[in-house]
Amino acid sequence: MSKTALVLGATGLVGKTLVEQLCRDHRYRTVTCLLRKPLTNDFFQQSSAKVQPIVIDFEKLQDYQGYFGCDHIFVCLGTTIKKAGNKSAFRKVDFEYVHIAAQLARAQRALSFVWISSVGANAKSTNFYLRVKGELENAILGTSGLNNAAAVRPSLLLGEREEMRPAEKLASILSPFLSPLLLGSLRKYKPVDAVEVAAQMIRLQVF
Repeated sequence: MSKTALVLGATGLVGKTLVEQLCRDHRYRTVTCLLRKPLTNDFFQQSSAKVQPIVIDFEKLQDYQGYFGCDHIFVCLGTTIKKAGNKSAFRKVDFEYVHIAAQLARAQRALSFVWISSVGANAKSTNFYLRVKGELENAILGTSGLNNAAAVRPSLLLGEREEMRPAEKLASILSPFLSPLLLGSLRKYKPVDAVEVAAQMIRLQVF
């Protein structure tokens, strides 16, 4: 039986390629995308009648609970402190929105919930970014009644961004030289292509 998917963060590096992969996946009949603003008609390379874009106010995410009745929930939301403006605004996007999405997925009894965390996520980290990611993992994985919750923990992401971040640009340049040196326990720190992260998110879903 075909499944329905809901994607939050569909315009980001991973989210965009994820939607395109879902459109090509015969196991999905619809892909609903909750967005901040309308998309251009050619935004996705893989245009498909499967995609259902819905513009919402993320400040009132609870008001859109009905959309979380999809089978599989994918959350690719994320920002940086620089782009958000301050730590509080960063936490709102990277913790609060994702946590609320998990609660809505539980309320609507979604079959599974997968979101993007980060390698090194740790609620006790002295690094603010990694601490928030770790706190979110603890909060979601500790949510009773949430079906099949799983986090992907990529290192630096590789791929074509509209707005390339300095660390990612450097990683894309150095990756061919450094990746072969990251072996054993260090493998998790290899820069990873957004295409692979998206594919992993789909593999983690329950069919």
